[in-house]
Amino acid sequence: MSASQAHPLRLVLASNNAKKLAELRDLFAGVAVDLVSQGSLGVDEAEEPYFTFLENALAKARHAAAASGVAAIADDSGLCVDALGGEPGVASAHYAGLMSAPPGMDREALRHLQDAANNQRLLQELKQVPTRTAAFVCTLVAVRHAQDPEPLVAVGRWPAQILTAPAGEHGFGYDPLVWIPALGQSVAELGSAVKNQHSHRARAAAQMKQALRDAWHL
Repeated sequence: MSASQAHPLRLVLASNNAKKLAELRDLFAGVAVDLVSQGSLGVDEAEEPYFTFLENALAKARHAAAASGVAAIADDSGLCVDALGGEPGVASAHYAGLMSAPPGMDREALRHLQDAANNQRLLQELKQVPTRTAAFVCTLVAVRHAQDPEPLVAVGRWPAQILTAPAGEHGFGYDPLVWIPALGQSVAELGSAVKNQHSHRARAAAQMKQALRDAWHL
């Protein structure tokens, strides 16, 4: 894995999320990697049984590397609220409980329903809480192979506060409730270009790019 490689390193992303793949491809511009989704290689989703972003990301990266036979990268991310001891944390996507689609409901509609329920629970949990500091957190883990003893780890934190009511029409998940003091807007009020420049995933990706250059010589 040297800078003199004739071809970029194939790096499988332990996700089937097309938007995440496109975003990370942009964020990794300038590093000699060919980022592909695990689904394109016939790799199934991994279990995520752990309580930390680090452990889940490592499990996903190892699973993808073992199943594909190539280097892999995974991320695990979510919202951590200080007053709730870090919740919703790794359960961010289903904080209100994992919802099932009723007959006839498509995946996008179910996502909106889940997001609304998660946001409602978060507001309820913080109803009597005056200090509402939080952070969006992203942990990226890359492994050269499934038994790699030296996984690369990068963590991006985006400091925030939780609003008492939604603001903004963009984004998804908790974006309407997450206020970024440094930018003076909720995440749902930011344009996608600004969000992708400042986000927790962008911060983690910047660290990971440097680690790939330093440790893997890409």
